[in-house]
Amino acid sequence: MNARPKKSFGQHFLHEKRYIERIVSAVSPKPDDFVVEIGPGEGALTLPLLAAAGKLTAIELDTDLIPDLTARAASVGELSIIHSDVLKVDFTALAHRHGVERLRIAGNLPYYISSPILFHCVEHAAAIQDMHFMLQKEVVDRMAAEPGSKVYGRLSVMLQLACRVEPLFTVPPGAFRPPPKVDSAVVRLIPLSPEQRHDADPARVHAVVKAAFAQRRKTLSNALRQLMDSDAIKTADVDPKARAETLAPLDFVRLAKVLAGT
Repeated sequence: MNARPKKSFGQHFLHEKRYIERIVSAVSPKPDDFVVEIGPGEGALTLPLLAAAGKLTAIELDTDLIPDLTARAASVGELSIIHSDVLKVDFTALAHRHGVERLRIAGNLPYYISSPILFHCVEHAAAIQDMHFMLQKEVVDRMAAEPGSKVYGRLSVMLQLACRVEPLFTVPPGAFRPPPKVDSAVVRLIPLSPEQRHDADPARVHAVVKAAFAQRRKTLSNALRQLMDSDAIKTADVDPKARAETLAPLDFVRLAKVLAGT
């Protein structure tokens, strides 16, 4: 199949075999796994993942791609396609509906909505075993960035509080049709176990992180002044004169707990 990529959907179809094989090897699906692919496109990953797992659920918004993909998958395994915007798919309900404890998610994500998709998946982390995504390399760098890095920010903190982030390998523009203008990268996300997760109110953590990084050059006492004062920040064992980019993810958790008590 050689579908015409649609700019409105941010479509860049992966076609180079060696990178397809590396991604499938990284996912390493087993017959008992419940695999969900986001944005199967032309099926470059879909068919080998389906062959390994025996069954697969794909989420596709582009109706023009579904008939051909369904026909090609018929001789490979059991493919179920959800025609929907992925941001409207309840992954927790999907797992419950199929009687599985946790899903395995994979996909070549549209770059223009990659961050919303990542945050959406994190909301359902308890129902997800792992995630393997192809993203803009710049986004993967931000996801895995450590405190003090120039690209460390809100995405880094929120993802690292929910998952172990493992960058795997880079994929060049020529592996896609049409080639994007930037390098891509594959990343593995493994949701933290209940014992590893923080116990602060997620809404307050999000509020603190969002405010702290809204203006990176401001000190925390200025950035968080609408939420808490300097004394409250000190109570969390955090320096009010520090900037958000220097704080570890768990520092934001302590600040959220102080916020809950103010």
